[in-house]
Amino acid sequence: MKARTLGPTVLMTLLLAAAVLASLALGDSNLSPREILGALLHRDDSFASTILWDIRLPRTLVGVAVGAGLAASGVVMQAFFRNALASPGLLGVSSGGALGAVAWMAFGGGAASLFLLPVASIAGAFVATGAVMFLARRGASPEHLLLSGVALNALFGAGTSFVLGMTAGQYHMAGQILFWLMGGIENRSWEHVWMGLPGIVVFCVLLVPLGRSMNLLSLGETGAQSLGVDVKRLRGQLIVLSTVLTALATAVGGVIGFVGLVVPHLLRLAFGPEHRRLLLLSMLGGAAMVLLCDLPTRYMPSGMRLGVVTALAGGPFLLWLLRRRPC
Repeated sequence: MKARTLGPTVLMTLLLAAAVLASLALGDSNLSPREILGALLHRDDSFASTILWDIRLPRTLVGVAVGAGLAASGVVMQAFFRNALASPGLLGVSSGGALGAVAWMAFGGGAASLFLLPVASIAGAFVATGAVMFLARRGASPEHLLLSGVALNALFGAGTSFVLGMTAGQYHMAGQILFWLMGGIENRSWEHVWMGLPGIVVFCVLLVPLGRSMNLLSLGETGAQSLGVDVKRLRGQLIVLSTVLTALATAVGGVIGFVGLVVPHLLRLAFGPEHRRLLLLSMLGGAAMVLLCDLPTRYMPSGMRLGVVTALAGGPFLLWLLRRRPC
């Protein structure tokens, strides 16, 4: 690994390690590093072991998967559209995935078919992606794509609200739908870990070899094609991988905005635009951001969900970014 990549990778790995340790240690009952290590090595019926294995560890693993998936998807969308404002949340892909998930739960799914939930989320995410692709092919400017994303978010949000209204009398179901609207990783079980983590890991691994081609794509389609890149195939691979990553993250974590916008953009400013490096750093940074933003939700009122915290962090960043890129 080159020195230019090794240093930032070590830095982001240490940040993620610190975030994982904090996620495992902090909560209503704090655990010391010694208690965490003991519970990890010797699972038993002790208080620390029960908290770690039944509550904290699934929550942490889901947070790592969600953050890595959303950040990697953000890198891909920004490269695909050659637009620093592109991200799963702003373009409506997350909202489409959430609508697919809640519609499945309300009208066709349930606990017995929990592992089919990502399929419904993927279907909704692809509908949103198809709409964005249609607009992009018609030559929409970056600003128009952003405004179209706002419109898609409103449409899919209205659909989700309609489903919520249809299930208003079913309090348990309505609570689950509100979870997808607000986003969060609390109360996650090992089922959610196996539902999201393996797929996100596989699709992130599949993205890494495409980093060099993404670098060439940033030169423009004509330039990339002249350097031997099958642009049509590459664009198809990128959009499929990014959409599935977003859908899987949404299926287990709900709508969590701004991770795919903030993390890739800040890391690009700090360490450069080379996509082979940026993809790995964004996966590490996205996982760390989700875990760190989840920590305040453990101490603040129940209405302070993860999606609210990421919005409070990402909203000002988007305003700053728009100020740097006036329409």
